[in-house]
Amino acid sequence: MRSLKYIIINADDFGRHEDINAAVAKGLVEGCLRSATVMPGGRAFAGAVELARHHKELGLGVHFTLVDGRPILPPAEIPSLVTEYGLFYPDHNAFLKHYLQGKVNFEEVRQELAAQLSKVEGTGVPISHVDSHQHMHTLPGIIDIVLDLTKAAGIRAMRTPCTPVFAGHFGGLGQLVGRLGLSTLARLSAYKAKKCGILTPNHFAGIVAGEAVSEKELLQVVEHLQPGTTEVMMHPGIHNEILQQDSGWQHDFEEELRAITSKEVRQAMEKRKICPVNFRHLYGGV
Repeated sequence: MRSLKYIIINADDFGRHEDINAAVAKGLVEGCLRSATVMPGGRAFAGAVELARHHKELGLGVHFTLVDGRPILPPAEIPSLVTEYGLFYPDHNAFLKHYLQGKVNFEEVRQELAAQLSKVEGTGVPISHVDSHQHMHTLPGIIDIVLDLTKAAGIRAMRTPCTPVFAGHFGGLGQLVGRLGLSTLARLSAYKAKKCGILTPNHFAGIVAGEAVSEKELLQVVEHLQPGTTEVMMHPGIHNEILQQDSGWQHDFEEELRAITSKEVRQAMEKRKICPVNFRHLYGGV
C-alpha cells in the first residue's frame, strides 16, 4: 500500500501588504495554497483577517515578528527589541548580533509576542499554527517562550524549518554555516515542541536565503515528496516592484505566485495523489 503524502504550502507575511493579501486570495481560488501566517503588526492585517474569515479552507497561523516590522506594544515598553525609531531591528543578522551580545530582554520578548498572539486571537478566526518572521522563534530562550504561549493558547502546531542545506543556489561557506545553524536549531525546536505536545510537519521545504521557489522547483518538491506531511514555505505576491520597494527585499514574489497557481503543479499533485492541506491536518482538522 502506498504511503500517504500531504503538502502544506504556506504563504508567509500575510497582512504585510495588500499585494500579498491579493496573492493569497489568488492562490486559494486558483491554486494549491491552503495555509498562511499573518503578521500581527502588518498594515494590511485587517484585510488578511477578513480574507481568512471568508475562506474556511485557509489555515491561519501567527507569524510572530521580532525583526523587520512594527511592534504591537509601545516601543517604550520593549526597549531591548527596537531601534531608536521604534521599529524592530531590520533583519535577522542585526537581531542576532544584538541577541548574542546579551542585549535582548526575554521578558520583553514574552510580552510582545503575547500581545501579537492576543491580537490574532481577538479576531475570532481559529489559529492553525505558529511560525515566525525569519525563523526567530527557533532561537534558544525564544523557542521556550513561543512554546509556552502556543500551548497556553491551545494552538496545536508549529513550523520547524529543518531546511535542506544545499537547496537552491549555494552561496559558499557562510551560507553553509547559516543553514547548518538553522537546521540544528529547528531540530532542537521540534524536539522541544514534541515534549510539549505541539505537532510539527514531518518535512520542510522552501529556500530560506531569499530565492523564489519557482514552478520548476515546486514541481521537483512534488515529484520527490516523502511520505507524511511536508511544509513548503513561500512568499507569494503581486507587483514585484511595489513589494520589493516596500520590503527592501529583492524577492520574486510573482514567480512564487505563478508556482502556486501552476496547472502543471496541480496536475503533478493529482497524478501522485498528493493532497494540499493546512496545519489543521496534523491534528485531524480540515
